[in-house]
Amino acid sequence: MSSRVLTAVAWPYANGPRHIGHVSGFGVPSDVFSRYQRMAGNRVLMVSGTDEHGTPIQVQADAEGVSARQLADKYNRVIVNDLQGLGLSYDLFTRTTTTNHYEVVQQLFLALYRNGYVVAKTTMGAISPSTGRTLPDRYVEGTCPICGYDSARGDQCDNCGNQLDPADLINPRSKINGETPKFVETEHFFLDLPAFAESLGKWLSTRTDWRPNVLKFSANLIEDLKPRAITRDLDWGVPIPLDGWRDQPMKRLYVWFDAVIGYLSASVEWARRGPDPDAWQQWWCDPAATGYYFMGKDNIVFHSVIWPALLLGQNGAGDRGGEPGAFGTLNLPDEIVSSEFLTMSGSKFSTSRGTVIYVGDFIREYGPDALRYFISVAGPENQDTDFTWDEFVRRINFELANEWGNLVNRSVSMAHKNVGAIPKPTAPTAADHELLAVSKAGFETVGGLLARSRFKQAAGEAMRVVSAANKYLSDQEPWKRKDDPDRRDTILHTALQVVSDANTLLTPFLPHASQQVHEALGGSGVWAAQPEIHEVDDLGDGPGYPVLTGDYAAEQARWESTPIEVGRPLEKPSPLFSKLDPKLGETGPEWAPIQP
Repeated sequence: MSSRVLTAVAWPYANGPRHIGHVSGFGVPSDVFSRYQRMAGNRVLMVSGTDEHGTPIQVQADAEGVSARQLADKYNRVIVNDLQGLGLSYDLFTRTTTTNHYEVVQQLFLALYRNGYVVAKTTMGAISPSTGRTLPDRYVEGTCPICGYDSARGDQCDNCGNQLDPADLINPRSKINGETPKFVETEHFFLDLPAFAESLGKWLSTRTDWRPNVLKFSANLIEDLKPRAITRDLDWGVPIPLDGWRDQPMKRLYVWFDAVIGYLSASVEWARRGPDPDAWQQWWCDPAATGYYFMGKDNIVFHSVIWPALLLGQNGAGDRGGEPGAFGTLNLPDEIVSSEFLTMSGSKFSTSRGTVIYVGDFIREYGPDALRYFISVAGPENQDTDFTWDEFVRRINFELANEWGNLVNRSVSMAHKNVGAIPKPTAPTAADHELLAVSKAGFETVGGLLARSRFKQAAGEAMRVVSAANKYLSDQEPWKRKDDPDRRDTILHTALQVVSDANTLLTPFLPHASQQVHEALGGSGVWAAQPEIHEVDDLGDGPGYPVLTGDYAAEQARWESTPIEVGRPLEKPSPLFSKLDPKLGETGPEWAPIQP
């Protein structure tokens, strides 16, 4: 019986195109995982969308001379196109400016409010003296009062990990224009995080299989929980669904609050667009279903502490108890899959500093699978990793082109030239059986690693099968077997079987190339399904928008060794991967950023 797996992917912010640092955290790992889970026979629901509320959107809109909605519309479409080009197999990639999202967010807020986990209090808010607008916490910087770090944000210090308020900072300044913010009294709703200390602590104690960095960081946060504002003085966001608040033009739910609820709202929207509007419950309300959340390390706190607290409060399962809200009892995360940062010359990718390589540019120049493979084998899975063009060229030329591409090309080419079809094996030898054993064992090894989100090791094990096949061909020398066609054909059949197996093992990483290999082996139809862009109407009264979705049940890829069909006609193959100019490793492409 198949299991249900929720893949909840961090929401990219719609204030500009996404760069390769972004997709190394939320994009590629989540898709590799989801593709494997589908191939293994599980029912996957992979959801996300563009995060479109908050002051950062308004600030960028002002810079471009458009409205916040126009800016969100623009970059939502850019991001949808880039993620579709990268082959990220979302069941639904939507956005946060939909009627459905507003409704789900407001219902969850009301459940928290009724259960006593949301309280109103007067606080000091940071205001820009030049514009009169609220400065969101992340747009206020200063010195951390706890550890002395001089670039702490108004919501959190990235150095010591402690939660902060803008008014706590020493020498606070606006990240937008450097001015000193003005602090004024304002009333807001706060999530009473201390009221979850015991329930969160008990839940975290059961998460023994999480990545150590995530578990340790989360456990430290539990020790010093503070109430956290979930509303802001802003006119761009989800209205507060309470009398006396809903009609106030400058009171909205805070963007971080509505964005994390997007995982639930996207699942609800996906179900509402299908034949069963309650289908989302199979992934959210069934204790047997599992939920995996993918993000960069700067989002750990929102997914390992705050989102679980919201779910506990909605369920009536916080320290104060309560009753389940409109969505019933919802599952908490089973796994937080957090990646470290992909850097460039030791610095985080940053549009403002000119340290950036946009996803769209990269895909147009080198194709999606080259980027997917590099992130999988050399990305920031467990530690910050520096992107260099030299390493990228080496990986593509020596691993994808020389090892994998060459194995496919010479195996299929020799069979096509000598037989014209997949040859028939006769009298296999110990060497043949040994290689086939290595290949078949790869399914358990690689699959086990992918199930635990160990992508680097999984890709390495898959490529080990490729290396073994290349060594086998070099040792067996089928090109020298003209006088012994039976042995030649047995060698080629064995090599092609391993090509088929290795293609399956590499499909989660290289879905576009795997389709090409499937066809090179004489296959037809869809091997690895790709996402599609659909223009949809809002389910309420909002404007239409593009979504990413796909019919992944129609693909043929399954996580198993399938015997190749003797006699299936073969054509002369096209190169799988082209080698890159070694000079690229020294200079980078013409459009590459000036490195700091």
